[in-house]
Amino acid sequence: MDMSITLRHAFRRVLNRRSRVRAGRLEVIPVFTSTILGNTRQITVYVPPGYDEHSDRRYPVVYMQDGQNLFDDSRAFAGVSWRLHRAADDAIGARTAQPMIIVGVDHMQAGRINEYTPIFDEAKKAGGRACDYGRMLVEELKPLIDSRYRTLAERTTIGGSSLGGLVSLYLALTRDELRAAAVMSPSVWWHDRAILATAGESARRPRIWLDVGGREGREAIADVRTLNERLRARGWTERNLRFFEDRRADHSERAWGGRARKVLEFLFPTE
Repeated sequence: MDMSITLRHAFRRVLNRRSRVRAGRLEVIPVFTSTILGNTRQITVYVPPGYDEHSDRRYPVVYMQDGQNLFDDSRAFAGVSWRLHRAADDAIGARTAQPMIIVGVDHMQAGRINEYTPIFDEAKKAGGRACDYGRMLVEELKPLIDSRYRTLAERTTIGGSSLGGLVSLYLALTRDELRAAAVMSPSVWWHDRAILATAGESARRPRIWLDVGGREGREAIADVRTLNERLRARGWTERNLRFFEDRRADHSERAWGGRARKVLEFLFPTE
């Protein structure tokens, strides 16, 4: 058979399979105001397929950082989003992940580095508001989401990449309300790798997805490998810690989106 015909048939099969996947929907809270942080931001909520048909069902929730980059290419950094809603639709449709609600929390352009880091860095004159940011998520945003949607309030997860991965890990290790974390390409380097000490001292054992791309640089890869070792030395096992090195991936929205389905399948297993 002619190769071009073969490719067309393959592409058509992909489109047909995509069209059969039931889609969730995105809802926007355009202005969410935090008294704790003294600012406002947009919140985007992914509601899974079947939500309206199963009115007695409740759903786990994951709060994802850098909400601008998750769903909409027109809002995302460099014009490429994770397309996280597509990853969720595919995993739910294939029954490789439980249906979940995803809350995309926009970052503040001027305050992102402050809100996503746990310690003030004197050299950078920035950082140190992660605890306040965590209070905003748990004390202000979570009650709003729990009141508007049918959530499993006790099954709350957090996630993010880069500095968003750093703050997600820090909060999962320090806040009892957070049961699991997606820690993607975390910025371990912040403040002389202080997160390594936090990981080595934490008495909590949240479920953790930890990853890094093979094209993120030797130092970044070494840092995340050290973090993995520190967690395992503290008692994490294969049951509650998944470490993944994506050999061809760089530090980008496209790369994180490419492994988002795997992350959702780990955080929300069907068994």
